[in-house]
Amino acid sequence: MSRLRALAALAALTLAGALLAVIPSTAASAATCATPWQSSAVYTGGMQVSHNGRNYQAKWWTQNEAPPGTSGVWQDLGACGGSTPPPTNPGGFVVTEAQFHQMFPGRNSFYTYSGLVSALGAYPAFARTGGATVQRQEAAAFLANVYHETGGLVHIVEQNTANYPHYCDSSQSYGCPAGQAAYYGRGPIQLSWNFNYNAAGNALGLPLLTNPWLVQNDAAVAWKTAIWYWMTQNGPGTMTAHSAMVNGAGFGQTIRSINGSIECNGGNPGQVQSRVTRYQQFVGILGVPAGANLYC
Repeated sequence: MSRLRALAALAALTLAGALLAVIPSTAASAATCATPWQSSAVYTGGMQVSHNGRNYQAKWWTQNEAPPGTSGVWQDLGACGGSTPPPTNPGGFVVTEAQFHQMFPGRNSFYTYSGLVSALGAYPAFARTGGATVQRQEAAAFLANVYHETGGLVHIVEQNTANYPHYCDSSQSYGCPAGQAAYYGRGPIQLSWNFNYNAAGNALGLPLLTNPWLVQNDAAVAWKTAIWYWMTQNGPGTMTAHSAMVNGAGFGQTIRSINGSIECNGGNPGQVQSRVTRYQQFVGILGVPAGANLYC
């Protein structure tokens, strides 16, 4: 290479370096704010909150000490409030396909990862609220309950067919147009009863009251009904499962929102323990702590 060409090449590299130096880095932009700190909430080591425009992470158990505090319990993670970083997984889901397969090694082929990802658009706040830890805890909580309800994503429909005629509440004005025995449990959270099919169908823009079989024939629809329940229904509990996970109430309240006193308050401690054990396994796969209040 001639000396003139070498100088030109050096000048080009210098200019490129100068340009890179002034282009803002996405990684350096401000982090998204975690769930706001609440004085009544209990926080355990690893849980993240935001307060006065900054993110903090608890080093150990704490309650009623506002960040940054005086005891040293809160680690300052820096300013927050920037835009959400671009997702690294399809649909921005915090669970990768490999992790999904690890969680459900024996799943029915009906329950596809792509079906789950395509259902996320129905409720964008699902597993996308708060900091990274809270998002992963919510995803783990949802999938742990799903595992329990379906035997590891094996069952698409309720196995006890004797129950099928019991899920028609004839007192509803719209009745049971699909038939007396058409509203049995289906999908990841085993949607059942004509009033739940009606409500889910109205929310999702799907004819589930007249065609409940969509839930067992279309993977995306099945996942949408589960996320609908998780995000919008208190069930027999006092809050939605989504609220329980993002507001610090804990995994135990997700169990209450699904099965209430049938399992909670000593109703069936074995079933509660099964859900908790699975949740602990799944947060381990996702690399986050389980948080407080695991039992109901």
